[in-house]
Amino acid sequence: MKRALITGVTGQDGSYLAELLLDKDYRVYGLVRRSSTVNFERIAHIQDRIEILSGDLLDQNSLLYALREAQPQEVYNLAAQSFVQTSWTQPVLTGDVTALGVTRMLEAVRAFNPEARFYQASSSEMYGKVQAVPQNEDTPFYPRSPYGVAKLYGHWATVNYRESYGMFTASGILFNHESPRRGLEFVTRKVTDGVARIKLGLQRELRLGNLGAQRDWGYAGDYVRAMWLMLQQDAPDDYVVATGHTYSVRDLVDSAFRRVGFDWQEHVLQDPRFMRPAEVDLLVGDAAKARTELGWTPEVEFEELVGMMVDADLARLRGHPLPPPALFG
Repeated sequence: MKRALITGVTGQDGSYLAELLLDKDYRVYGLVRRSSTVNFERIAHIQDRIEILSGDLLDQNSLLYALREAQPQEVYNLAAQSFVQTSWTQPVLTGDVTALGVTRMLEAVRAFNPEARFYQASSSEMYGKVQAVPQNEDTPFYPRSPYGVAKLYGHWATVNYRESYGMFTASGILFNHESPRRGLEFVTRKVTDGVARIKLGLQRELRLGNLGAQRDWGYAGDYVRAMWLMLQQDAPDDYVVATGHTYSVRDLVDSAFRRVGFDWQEHVLQDPRFMRPAEVDLLVGDAAKARTELGWTPEVEFEELVGMMVDADLARLRGHPLPPPALFG
């Protein structure tokens, strides 16, 4: 039985990845940071099948302990301060966790179990002020937020350990990927939760920032499959994971309101408080390499994804949460 260690297991991606690995008969260990607000909601339905370990990307010794306990063949580093907006108000913490935390994890793997295969969650935010459209593995990076800068550090650290020590380290440059498990602070979930609340009469308006920003939005359940595939290859490499289709925040809003039969223009207000100091206007990925080398393709389309999220928020707010979807067979 293969053993895998997932940092960030209680997050959106961590929960879907844990489901996938359990479905493939892995023994799954999840690294969880101790805090007063630990939330196991996303993994509640599988928590009894995951072995939870206490650790923190800020604490090198805790990472060594987790590796010793788990003895993993595969390590998936998904933990991060992962909200772009927060990185502007907490840039030092973002750098310490999202950038240096990767080095701490890589160094722990190198010291304790250098044969383990390592996956790093890189981000399309590294492209920032895009230098080419669409973006692929050869597109120059130009991050436009402390989060993007931190992710770029972690990305290059992963490449450096691969080239310097011969370790199997792979990075997935994932474009925006969403689900009903997305945090409420992210614009997609803010929209679908807001639409559900308006539909149920719990609020009247939805305040948003830049409606013109365009993103390549996919489904998190599809994207974790790409993570796993990267660590099954003969040699490590970096891969863009994206749908190749772009939609604006306005498109997202329109789709979500149409799901409940409402006109978004009657409920949405633009609010300058939600504008970024430096905006990333257009991200769209070219995942040709992932399709060719990994055999990966996304399965959930944009409209289906938005509908899934709106439906889940309606069910949650009505007090009848939907059961988790059967994702992997």
